[in-house]
Amino acid sequence: MDKTERKMTKIARELNKLTVQAMKEKGIGTAEFDFIHLVRHHPGITQAQLREELKIDKGAAARRAASLEAKGYLIRRDNPEDKRSQLLYATKKAEGLKNSKVSIESTFYEWLMEELDESETEHFCEMLDRLSEIEKRKPVWIFAGKGTDGQGRKGWLKGRRCATGKNRESGLPGENRIRSEATL
Repeated sequence: MDKTERKMTKIARELNKLTVQAMKEKGIGTAEFDFIHLVRHHPGITQAQLREELKIDKGAAARRAASLEAKGYLIRRDNPEDKRSQLLYATKKAEGLKNSKVSIESTFYEWLMEELDESETEHFCEMLDRLSEIEKRKPVWIFAGKGTDGQGRKGWLKGRRCATGKNRESGLPGENRIRSEATL
């Protein structure tokens, strides 16, 4: 039985609703925000690399890049190493979007915690730090939808974070993606 009653998930879902609404007011959907986020963290990424990371098709990537360029959130430059591809970069407007999201999140968490006293806030933050560290070092069970994990857990497979700090499939730096250790 889940003693947490998924309360962290429920709180995060409420924050996500607020963030999505704020992004919609700026003309950005969640898929576009994910696109911008990846470009911001990997300046000079190609559309092909974005497609791989986001698991979207070529047409969707091209439409999203064109839309975001038209809205002023990214720019495309010719790739000097491959004339058939372009390098994508976030604009200052995209950075402002990130700052807007951070502001919404900070305001939400301040509002949520305003009834806690200093001791409770400190203890809560210590527990979050501890849970974050545990999550980073423990294997992660990923729902795969079919098969078993070898121990009778249907639909789950064991994954682990890449030790190098790079996504092992794309080689992009700074990714903390989960990589499966088994195929179902």
